[in-house]
Amino acid sequence: MESSVHSGDQRVGPGAYIALLFAMVFFSGLLGGKEWYGVFDFTTLNGAFGKVVTDVNLSGDAVDAAKSAFRGKGGHGAMDGFLFAFGLIPAVMFALGMINVLEHYGALNAARKLLTPLLRPLLGIPGSTGLALIGSLQSTDVGASLTRVLADEGQITDKEKTIFTMFQFSAGAMITNFFSSGAVLFTLIAIDGTSAVPASIGLCIAVMFIMKIVGANVMRLILNVTERKHSVEVQHG
Repeated sequence: MESSVHSGDQRVGPGAYIALLFAMVFFSGLLGGKEWYGVFDFTTLNGAFGKVVTDVNLSGDAVDAAKSAFRGKGGHGAMDGFLFAFGLIPAVMFALGMINVLEHYGALNAARKLLTPLLRPLLGIPGSTGLALIGSLQSTDVGASLTRVLADEGQITDKEKTIFTMFQFSAGAMITNFFSSGAVLFTLIAIDGTSAVPASIGLCIAVMFIMKIVGANVMRLILNVTERKHSVEVQHG
């Protein structure tokens, strides 16, 4: 059985669809940047920690100050892990707070109604995972925290959670990581003046997204085979 545990269908009004549309735009990263519309983007509003001076070098008459995040440099072990986890708290708290507000206005119910016909045959998960799916494309922390909330509320089963986790694990935070790190490859020029990367940004994103779906369905297949095998063993046990 792949059915999720829901408390019951609730009526979805126009306000719920508006809340869902806002959530999709807010967590998608489409409005990111320093323009005024950045106030409607999760990453922009989440911000970043300030930098601290870690080293000072004298270069001629100029003073060069090296800076890093509050974690500093050279950390390792449990202490550095604690600071890393501490740095995740603001993003997770902010994401969960926004989801609670959007859920109040019916965004999750609208997502469940609209996206279930798409996500159920494609990935074997309910439409209520739509916001977590969109959030995971921009931030691994958002995707993980929202998935935990869905599991705790009984909106997805353990099997669906495993499949959805596999989708998120492959190319995690795809949009953010690709445009912050991978996109620089498309600026490289070969000796003959042609582009060093024989592909477009859109093609690369499409390949990553398709493979995320493939990976999730491989996990889905493994779970189905395992369940069927266990069921046969129980019948013959």
